[in-house]
Amino acid sequence: MREQISEREKLLRINRMAMDYYHWNLLHDSYGKQAMAYLKNRAMSSSIIERFQLGYARNSWDGLCRYLQRKQVPMELIEKSGLVIPRKSGSGHYDRFRERIIFPLYNLNKQVIGFGGRVLDASLPKYLNSPETPVYHKSKSLYGLHLARNKCRETRTIYIVEGYFDLLALHQYGVENAGATLGTAL
Repeated sequence: MREQISEREKLLRINRMAMDYYHWNLLHDSYGKQAMAYLKNRAMSSSIIERFQLGYARNSWDGLCRYLQRKQVPMELIEKSGLVIPRKSGSGHYDRFRERIIFPLYNLNKQVIGFGGRVLDASLPKYLNSPETPVYHKSKSLYGLHLARNKCRETRTIYIVEGYFDLLALHQYGVENAGATLGTAL
């Protein structure tokens, strides 16, 4: 039992490190300029970007992978987190998210459990989400619920919307008792 708790804590720590990496990329002028312009074009305010810790996965095959390895995170755990995918050749890994706006997914304890990513252009798939992991189960999660929880209790109401940007728009206009599905059917 202790081993499972330890692994869970390690995966949550890795996800937090990845969120910090993606958020830094978005705020860094040379890396995140195009992504920031996309968010501004979608009318996302700086306060929403900060509140939800939005990020950007650069157009790099292994940028996050190398970053986590420099932090001495074992590759086995990076792979288990769902952030990287093993190469078919069997030699090495590549980042799951590339050239996408990144939406960190939180549990009710405000721990980062996974990620969603959206392309900046018309590429497909438009959205890509973390796979099921020991800490992330999409059918048991709603995007933004960690911030909506108190308002939902206060109003005894919750609005369920389809996607990340729907939820962000509601928050931007003061409707904070909302959550977004994560590609699951209701």
